[in-house]
Order: sequence, then C-alpha cells, then structure tokens
Amino acid sequence: MRVLRELLEAVRDLERATRPVDPEVAAALARRWDELPDHVRTPAQMVGRKLAGCEATHRVFPACNFGCRPCYHASNANRVPVDGAHTVAEVERQMAYLRARRGPAQHAQLIGGEVSLLPADAHAEALEVMRRYQRFPMSFTHGDFDYDYLQRLALRSDGTRRFDVLSFAVHVDSTMYGRRGAVRPTSERQLHEARHRIRAMFDRLEHAYGVRTHLAHNMTVTPANVGEIADVVRVCRELRYRVCSFQPAAFVGNQRRWDGEYRTLADDDVWAELERGVGGRLPYRGLQVGDLRCNRVTWGLWAGDRYAPVLDDADPRDLRARDAFLRALPGNLLFAPRTIAALRIARALLSHASEIPVALGWALRFACRAGIRAWAGVHPTTYVMHSFMDARDVAPAWDLLQRGVVASDPRLRATQERLRACAYGMAHPELDLVVPACVQHSVLDEQENDALAPLLRGDGTGRRTLPLLPHSG
Repeated sequence: MRVLRELLEAVRDLERATRPVDPEVAAALARRWDELPDHVRTPAQMVGRKLAGCEATHRVFPACNFGCRPCYHASNANRVPVDGAHTVAEVERQMAYLRARRGPAQHAQLIGGEVSLLPADAHAEALEVMRRYQRFPMSFTHGDFDYDYLQRLALRSDGTRRFDVLSFAVHVDSTMYGRRGAVRPTSERQLHEARHRIRAMFDRLEHAYGVRTHLAHNMTVTPANVGEIADVVRVCRELRYRVCSFQPAAFVGNQRRWDGEYRTLADDDVWAELERGVGGRLPYRGLQVGDLRCNRVTWGLWAGDRYAPVLDDADPRDLRARDAFLRALPGNLLFAPRTIAALRIARALLSHASEIPVALGWALRFACRAGIRAWAGVHPTTYVMHSFMDARDVAPAWDLLQRGVVASDPRLRATQERLRACAYGMAHPELDLVVPACVQHSVLDEQENDALAPLLRGDGTGRRTLPLLPHSG
C-alpha cells in the first residue's frame, strides 16, 4: 500500500508540474492585465498574458566608473559607496516583494551603476537571491572587466560552478567614456574589438567550465552614431549576441550630460537603420510589450545570412497563429526543465487540438522564411528598441497620476498613458508599488542616493536599514 500511495503521489506531482499554466502565474498575469490601460489591451499584448513585465533593481550599487553622455543615473550616484552586503540585502527585499506581487518565473535585471564594481561573491549571492525568488536574472554591465572577475563570479572557491547559465546585458557604444583601449571613442567601429573581447571571455568560460551564457548587447543611439547601427548589427550577429537592444538618447538622469541634439532623433529613424542592418523589414506590431511608443520588439532567428521574424504582422495567417498560441499556452516556461516544458506544451496542444493545423501552417511559413537549407546554422536573436521619456514630462505626469488626476495637457496625458502601460519597473515595497523606470531615474534616484550615501559611509548610529522614501505624490 505504501508503494501505491507513493506512486499515486508521484503521478499527482507530475500532473501539477505539467499543467500548461501554473495557477499562480495565471493569477499574477490576470492581475497585471487588469492594471493595464485600455489602449494597450490589444490581441498583440504580451504583458498580462505571457509576462508580468521586465523587472530591475534600484538603490543597490548606483556608482559607475564610466562617464557617459547621456547617463540615465543621477548626478550624485558616485557618492554612494559600493557595499556588497547592502546590495544582497536590498535585492532580497525587492525580489521578495516582486515574487509576492507578480508571481514566479519573471525576468529581472541586476542593475544600478556598474555591476562589476561589486565583489564577485556579492554579485553571485545577489544572483542566487534572484533565482531563489524565481527570477531569471540578467546582470547589467559595460563589460570592461577581466576574465578573472567572470571566473570568480561563476565558480565557487572549490572550483565547482555556481551557475549553469549566466545572463549579461553588455552596454557598448561611443557615448561611453572610460573604456580601456577606447577611452573616448569617436565611432562604433573603434569598439568592435571590445565587443569581440567580451564575447571571447564568455566563450572561454563556457568551454572551460560548461557555464552557458545568454548575452544581450545594448547601445545608446544619438544623431552622431545612428548611421552606424547597421555595422553594429552585423558584428553582433557574427558574435551571436542573443538580444540587440537600442535606446534613443533621452533627457533622463544626469542633466549635465544632456545634448540638445537628442530630440532631432525619431524612433522611426532608429528602427529604419536597424532594418537596414538586418537586411529586411522587422515587424513589431504582431507582438507588443507595453506601449509601442516605449518598446518595439521583433523575435526571430538568423539562418545563415537570412533573418526570419517569428511573426509577419502583415500576414493574417500569422496573426491567427499568434492568437492560437496565446489561447493554448498563456504564461511562460521560465525555470521549467526541458522535459517538463515539452510535456506542458504537449498537454496544451492536446487540449486545443483544433489549433494544431494553424500551428503547423505557421511552422511551415516560418521555415520557408528562414530557408530550410540554412537550418544547420540557426541563431535566435531578438531586436529591441526602448524609448525613454523626458524627465520634464515624467515628473509632473507621475505626480498627477499619484493624485489620481488625468492631465489636461496632451503631452503629459500621453506620458501618463505610457507610464501606466510600463513594462519595465522597479520594486518599492515601502510604497507598495512597482515604479516605472522613467520615474525611477527622473524622480526618485537622486533622493535615494542622498539617503543611501551617508548610510553606507557610516553615520555613527549603527543603522543598516535604508530610510523609506516618502510617497512621491
């Protein structure tokens, strides 16, 4: 009888583990969908259906050893000492809140100033905390560190590996000053050597210890370097960066590093150069993340020299396939072992058998887009553009939102719409809020740094708890 009970319990555990949608994930996504404004509740919307939104840390290590124009962090960031114990404790506090509010299996960035200024052990502990709260963490860096640091991050003192996979967002562009070998670059071409060196470090780690890597490449775009996007796309494709993200320069953060020319750059200008680099149209309306004025995303893969988007937003058959996919498999598969993920998908298909012909039709079209003969050399790549808003608009728009007032000024009202639809937020447990990144950098960073700097320098009171922020409204 005991054996039979154990067998039945194992079957029940497998049934729960392979349900197409985890009930907790489904509940968290439903809450997120209810929070979205009406204008982004479209059939293409991923937030509230596949993800709760990307998450990021704040007031964990604001300092950076680069000078950038622009810089989205406050002018007082470098007055805050880097303190590994504080970082780990603050990451724990923020991740606990996000886990409770947004459920499991979400993407989160370990971001502040420069992550490699953290001691490697503290950096690793922070990533472990994020994983414990079922976040898929990505460390944000300029990449100008040595292989020794990466090795100490990835391995324990006994030489065993801490992580099976490490995820890094590497920011490399000619607006950044201080990089070894290119202190004040005047072109993106001068930074290709750095892009290769960073890739080589992670390849070396994987070959030596089996630690797989997920690398994203970030680039700030200004009128001075917009014409070089195509060349950056080419190099990043050769180096197998999984994500290529472009941010048009915005008037956020340190005002001393702003340039009036930034406003001459339109989102369409950036996207057109990105398409030129890819060599074809990048459809971004078929799948939407938040507000299209903030985010444009194209998922796809390179097959040889051809880039194949997952969806063609001009093909009604692909849009029907997208709708079928979202119906059959809402939620996401982060942290699910491959076998469990495959079983979940199989159960979803079996429960939506009528959708199988739609899925097969999409698969055939996608294979044709990629070129069937080139499948041996496929490499998935996502292209993203994130457009931040002006601090001059964010501060008053956020203040009105916190007071429940809809702005009468059209520009501020548009800012409020985008803030409410934000897909990239920071946890504020003391306010019971997930705050949009534009608000964080435009409104909150400076006062956080003012409170944090004396605390981490030591104020003589023995306190190690960061003072809570007042409600911004």
